[in-house]
Amino acid sequence: MIPDPLHPALVHLPIAFAVLAPFFAAAVALAIRAGAFSSRFWAAVVLFQALLAGSAWLGVETGEREEERVERVVAESHIEEHEEAAEVFLWAAAAVVLISGTGLLAGSAGGAGRLVTVLAAAAVLAAAIRVGHSGGELVYVHGAAAAYAKPASGEVPPAE
Repeated sequence: MIPDPLHPALVHLPIAFAVLAPFFAAAVALAIRAGAFSSRFWAAVVLFQALLAGSAWLGVETGEREEERVERVVAESHIEEHEEAAEVFLWAAAAVVLISGTGLLAGSAGGAGRLVTVLAAAAVLAAAIRVGHSGGELVYVHGAAAAYAKPASGEVPPAE
């Protein structure tokens, strides 16, 4: 059974990926540097970053589908703040996929690419925190969940 609404069920995945990404990238980079892994193992980091970006894209897409319904109970300005944070997160995650590819290069260029990927993944984590916080505010402060609740009176509360 597919959850309805789908957006809140999906958005935890890119946030979880974003939390894990800098640590995973750092661990793999250190293992490559120590000689425990070949630099080809860095492809796992590139794949992980691609999964993060793909799940972020799904979060943005499902959020756009839910937007009109939630606008009935939450002021558009609050939704736009969350939407803008989500788009920054998505674009940052997509950029890190490209950046992480440089970690596959040989020699010092690959080492530099791996270091930059770790730092960029940390920046994506900061963006994930921002979008998660604004999404939490939509639900817990501004009452976005009311768009899906069935009030006893049968009326939908007005937007703020």
